[in-house]
Amino acid sequence: MLTKTRGIVLHVVRYGDNSLISTIYTQDFGRQSFLVNAAHGPRSKNKAALLQPLFLLEMEVYYKQNREVQRIKELRSAAPYHSLPFNIIKSTQAIFLAEVLFKILQEEESFPQLFDFLENSLLYYDSMEEGISNFHLWLLARLTEFLGILPNTEEMFPGSWFDLVKGKVVLREPAHPRRLTPEITALFVRLLTLKISDLPELAITRKQRENLTEGLLDYLHQHFESLANVRSLHVLKELFR
Repeated sequence: MLTKTRGIVLHVVRYGDNSLISTIYTQDFGRQSFLVNAAHGPRSKNKAALLQPLFLLEMEVYYKQNREVQRIKELRSAAPYHSLPFNIIKSTQAIFLAEVLFKILQEEESFPQLFDFLENSLLYYDSMEEGISNFHLWLLARLTEFLGILPNTEEMFPGSWFDLVKGKVVLREPAHPRRLTPEITALFVRLLTLKISDLPELAITRKQRENLTEGLLDYLHQHFESLANVRSLHVLKELFR
């Protein structure tokens, strides 16, 4: 059936000489793959330019349930970004987050609350001028609630550790290495309740940011095996060195 929906671009690969297959997280159908014909050339209407990491789209699609690759009739920008494609910090984080979301958002069904959270967060992030270096941390931390893996923080006291295997804050250091130190645990727990508008107030060092990024990926990997290798992580690390 021909229907309209909104989408967030997660991944794009070439298909043939002049087409693309794009994985898009849609408002109405969850994760879907779409064939985009004539993506390059004089008749493309800049389709390829719209299919950048985390770009927001308005789409008219021929949707058929259980079809492996859907077809697009029309696509256009839903809300053009003003800074994200042109700011090196924001664009690098977009590449990183798009890869993570591509690996973990596998459900082919509507989840409007998650879609709205992602869309609203990205639009706000595009307008931010301060605190942008910690956006990826905030988004991944807050994402745990929508994924059904929100950490248990009931035993959060000074000196507590976060056990990545149990998914909870504990009073004593776990015997295994998959844990966050008390310093990083405190930052993680704060991110879980921090509003995006308060990100400029989050004081964090380069090393703390790196440790927390790796810890968040490790925690997500406990629940999503496909997250074993995030190729863009090294680019993100180099950005903040």
